[in-house]
Amino acid sequence: MVDIGKSVDGKRAAVFGASGGIGAALVTALAARSDMAEVFAVSRRAAAVPAKVTALAFDLHDETSIAAAAAAMGGGGPIDVCVVASGALTLEQAGGAGQTGPEKGWRMLDPAAMAEAYAINAIGPALIAKHMLPLLPSRRRGVFAALSSRVGSIEDNRLGGWHSYRAAKAALNQLVRTLSIELARVRPEALAVTLHPGTVATQLSAPFQRGVAAGRLFTPEQAAAQLLAVLDGLSPADSGSLFAWDGARIPF
Repeated sequence: MVDIGKSVDGKRAAVFGASGGIGAALVTALAARSDMAEVFAVSRRAAAVPAKVTALAFDLHDETSIAAAAAAMGGGGPIDVCVVASGALTLEQAGGAGQTGPEKGWRMLDPAAMAEAYAINAIGPALIAKHMLPLLPSRRRGVFAALSSRVGSIEDNRLGGWHSYRAAKAALNQLVRTLSIELARVRPEALAVTLHPGTVATQLSAPFQRGVAAGRLFTPEQAAAQLLAVLDGLSPADSGSLFAWDGARIPF
């Protein structure tokens, strides 16, 4: 069992994107911890949840809804762990032309799909950070993490393609890195990181699971456990970095 913030009982956590495969598994894993008093499951449509879990609704495109969710949480004290588990690979094209997956080449670039990729994968998480970082504990360890991807690493990009998704995740990595520098000035015991969960058997990755090596296609429950274990092993000195599911640091 992971033990984020080892010395404090009655901790509180928030998971944005709680209706997705990884998000839902993170909510369940956090709620199962004996030292966790309350977990906020934040999703597009608040639904019935088990004990210790409070459901809140938000829209990733609407900062007002993000601020309202943060305000609802903040009245009960600090948030010790905040994970942004939202993201999208398939996006709407301009002019109602339907959906498009990750681009295989530059001829597939579509301005509306690119804007949506940034809105969901970079801007939305940054706005969540804007309203959630102030809720981290001021005098003890706190964690903000956003799910990113190895394909967002510029240095590691040797295949090309997936232009909008790669660029949006690279932007997310840079945003969290920049936010972490500011966070260190006001919350020196806190950290902000991005995480690569690997390939997880969810609806998001379903079209891309073929060819995944044996033992490298994780269930949402496995992914949640691995990601929380990584967070548990990090210190403020690791803030601002991108880490893989196995704890390896991924270059930007």
